[in-house]
Amino acid sequence: MSAPPLPTTHIAEIAPSAADEPWLVRSLWPASAVGLIGGPPKCAKTWLALDLALSVASNTPCLDTLTVESPGPVLLYLAEDSLQSARARVDGISQHRGLDLRRADLHLITSPSLRLDQEFDKQRLAATVAAIRPRLLLLDPFVRLHRSDENDSGAISAILADLRTLQRSFDVAVLLVHHSRKNGRGPQGYALRGSGDLYAWGDAYAYLSRRDSSFRLSLEHRSRPAIDPLALRLVSRSDGSATHLEIDADKCHSPAASLESLAVKELTAAGTALTRTQLRARLKVNNQRLGVALDALERTGRAKKTRQGWLCDTP
Repeated sequence: MSAPPLPTTHIAEIAPSAADEPWLVRSLWPASAVGLIGGPPKCAKTWLALDLALSVASNTPCLDTLTVESPGPVLLYLAEDSLQSARARVDGISQHRGLDLRRADLHLITSPSLRLDQEFDKQRLAATVAAIRPRLLLLDPFVRLHRSDENDSGAISAILADLRTLQRSFDVAVLLVHHSRKNGRGPQGYALRGSGDLYAWGDAYAYLSRRDSSFRLSLEHRSRPAIDPLALRLVSRSDGSATHLEIDADKCHSPAASLESLAVKELTAAGTALTRTQLRARLKVNNQRLGVALDALERTGRAKKTRQGWLCDTP
């Protein structure tokens, strides 16, 4: 008996994406995206993951700054924290924000182990997601969630494919916390430990690195421009309570001046056309983000593109 054909549709019949697709947390994590928080050990990866999780579950700004656009239930599994340690961490962030933790729609899987390479555990996880219907599923860290060889592309690809199926079935964002290689070099995605499938799989990536007592957060999205890296610091009250991450404003570029206004300033000061490459060099931003800003300037008539480059007649 011959197999039935696969379902198809004419591409024009597919509804186009919305002009402004929703975020889970504005600029940080797209709604229903799969991806990783990556970085070396002791780089505050779990602190960032918990800040993001509590923000979505309580509809309060992530890192006290980034707006939650798709709030809702959050489901966590923290393989390296005891239940009391997990409670203490989230308590600290809640105290800092003045939140009643009981009002946050935050759920913790209490099973002593969870194996994403075991069929029974995969079924139990899917059943839990079906029951809670979270906006975000956070699993930390990936290395404790399987016993496969991290460099085995086939084994890792199968685990990630199951998580992608979970994301599509329940419209849930899936976030894994994962380590980077020791002395990893090159682009941060390629420095992630294990198979390259981990970097190919995701829609969003947040990379943390450490310098002395501060951290640097860099973001990467498959189909959206990324904001400039943020400087973060881990702080506590004087009595050691309410530990939380916050943006270190002293080490970040001033948020008051948008990239569009900075581009206008550079074009006006130049008094002549500047190519996109020249603007990138002056503004020190990535090409995709600059393109979004230039498109906005052209739409609003504040700048125009010529054969020689970009021009701006007014400040």
